[in-house]
Amino acid sequence: MILTHFLKGGIQSRSVLTMIGLLCVIAILIPIMNLVVPPASPFHVPDHLVPLFGKYLCFAILALALDLVWGYCGILSLGHGAFFALGGYAMGMYLMRQIGARGVYGNPELPDFMVFLNWQELPWYWYGFDQFWFAALMVMLVPGLLAFVFGWFAFRSRVTGVYLSIITQAMTYALLLAFFRNDMGFGGNNGLTDFKDILGFNIAAPETRAALFAASALTLALALLLISSMVSSKYGKILQAVRDAESRTRFLGYRPEKVKLIAFVVSAIVAGIAGALYVPQVGIINPGEFAPANSIEIVVWTAVGGRGTLIGPIIGAVLVNAGKSWFTGVLPEFWLFALGGLFIFVTLFMPKGIVGLAKKLSNFSRPNITTNKPQSSDGAIAKPAE
Repeated sequence: MILTHFLKGGIQSRSVLTMIGLLCVIAILIPIMNLVVPPASPFHVPDHLVPLFGKYLCFAILALALDLVWGYCGILSLGHGAFFALGGYAMGMYLMRQIGARGVYGNPELPDFMVFLNWQELPWYWYGFDQFWFAALMVMLVPGLLAFVFGWFAFRSRVTGVYLSIITQAMTYALLLAFFRNDMGFGGNNGLTDFKDILGFNIAAPETRAALFAASALTLALALLLISSMVSSKYGKILQAVRDAESRTRFLGYRPEKVKLIAFVVSAIVAGIAGALYVPQVGIINPGEFAPANSIEIVVWTAVGGRGTLIGPIIGAVLVNAGKSWFTGVLPEFWLFALGGLFIFVTLFMPKGIVGLAKKLSNFSRPNITTNKPQSSDGAIAKPAE
């Protein structure tokens, strides 16, 4: 019943508030079912499922970030995986600095991969990542700065449509090639892994994983509240006007490039936060996260759930990734074909996604109650005869 309410509600404020409330409940309930409920109970959540569910929530945050620019601004970004990965690398650098002398080579200052590659000193861009506050700042600043610079030039040049999508994908592919290089100082092909602690707590402990899951659920709730407030405000109306008729909006005196730039930067920051929460739960970050196929998957999640609805991308991200976990375990070699087929099916038969289909079915099944009253010749309702 709750899921049906979400699907029917779409972007209505009541639906958003209900989803936020559900996420807050989940943030409390899942850790309790994992840490407190006995393993013999059917309501117990095993340890291995907690980070898996947390990963789904991180993907939901990422899909919500894309929905802001695609669903409400008309910017089909095929490079949001880059912002996600940059946030993940910022968190990974902090986690690597926390290893200290417990690494394989016992170097208190340099990560193991730097010792293996004969680095003599820590690169300057690793300074400060031994502090959590600095890493948290970089999680937001680095993706936000990249989005600002990219958007500044792209939107001022009035690059739109498929051309903008192509250059966003070119951006993430360029970052993929750069981070694969060992001399970049980010672990090369292997990336960053073998994390030990986060904020002084054992990252593999069930209590820490439960806390990270709760943080992911609450962050998703806050992101939903923020983006919902944005699209419901006057700015959100202008944003949708730019999406539907950019030239008319410019004629009315607005600057579409500034409107789009704000949304693009906010979306990138939210995606970076999603990446930062993702890394400690999966235990690794490598250049594969920059792969263009990952950014395309984000588009599929958003389309399946229903872009421009806020609730839809969250549902789409969770359902598609849950299906991926099952499908890759049964027929792993056919997953990409299934994903492509799903996107084609949604595009042809469900252009508004699951949320749009639920609304259509709801309107179709709702009875049309009309009162057949006799009318006079001039159209006025006639009084019944006494």
